[in-house]
Parts: sequence; structure tokens; C-alpha cells
Amino acid sequence: MAETSSISLLSVLVALTLGGCDRDVPRPLQPAPGAATGVETVLVPQKLTSVESGEVDALGQPLRVPCVTCHSMKEPARMPDGPEALQQFHLGLRFRHGTNACTSCHQADAPQSLHLATGEPLPMTEVVTLCAQCHGPQARDFRAGAHGGMTGHWDLSRGDRTRNNCVSCHDPHAPKYAGALPVMPPRPKHPPVSQEDRSHE
Repeated sequence: MAETSSISLLSVLVALTLGGCDRDVPRPLQPAPGAATGVETVLVPQKLTSVESGEVDALGQPLRVPCVTCHSMKEPARMPDGPEALQQFHLGLRFRHGTNACTSCHQADAPQSLHLATGEPLPMTEVVTLCAQCHGPQARDFRAGAHGGMTGHWDLSRGDRTRNNCVSCHDPHAPKYAGALPVMPPRPKHPPVSQEDRSHE
């Protein structure tokens, strides 16, 4: 039995030695990034073009209603200064975004589209441009890839990448994250021996 254990241990040591032989040899350098052939895409979340209906489809998936379903059928009323003045649609909208009013971002006569501070109209899908005009440090970090997250290839010469949208993570009407409580740290794999256990030794 002891001889079998020795052989097994020896086999493991030989395998580790052979497998680790090239650890001190530098890995070949990767080629420098070439010309960007990949495409960067920014996500366009559904909530930019539709709202939840509160209903589900036959597969149990939430049904969404495109904004134009209502906004194309009814002449928009004067846009209120805040959500508390809403009387029919979007009731209960939570709004905590500085001292902004609804018309700070939405066009007064076309609420399903946006506008820059200069008054230049902006499609709802261009919300990243809208956010960037006030949130400069976040926009700078987003452009550098340090804010917002992405999937795909960092090096566009190797493939495409998809960036998250501002509203992928933030509620545009209340963008600040709610506070969170710290969770318990992970348990140690081998907990220390207590005084009670030591007394039995």
C-alpha cells in the first residue's frame, strides 16, 4: 500500500515538473493591435422605446408597449415640471435627478424624444450623448472603457464589442444607486480551532 502511494505521488510530481517546465520561458508576444476592423455598438435597451404593460405574453414574458403606441395617437399635453403633476400616464414615476424638470431632457412637444441643453433635438436612442453633456467625468471614463462595461473584444482588430448604455445600469429618472449594506465576508475553508475544542485535546 505504501509502495502504491509512493508511485502515485511520484507520478504527480513528474507530471507537475513536466507541466511547469516552460513556466520560466517567456510566452511569445502577441502581435500589436492592427487596424480596427471590428465594430463598436452601444446597446439600445427596450426601455428607451417602450414601457412595461404589466401583462405577460403566452410564454410568460413581460409585454412591453412601444412609446409611439400612445404618443402617436394622442396630442401630447403640456409637459409638467415634475412627475407629481402627471394625471393619466406614467403615474408613480420616481424622479430624483438634481433640480431637473421633465423638459430639461424631454422635448416639450414630443416627449418620446430628447434635446440637448442647446435645444438641439436628439432621438431617444442617443441618450448617451444627452447624459455626457452634464456627466463629463463619467463620459470620459466611458469613452476610455473604464465605465459602463462591455462584452466582446477590447482590441477592435480582433473583433466587435458591445458597450452598455447609460440606462442599461442607471434609471434615467433616478440615476443614483441606492445604498447597500455590506455582506458577511466569506467563511474560511479551515476555521480556527476554538478554545472549547482545544480543551478536548
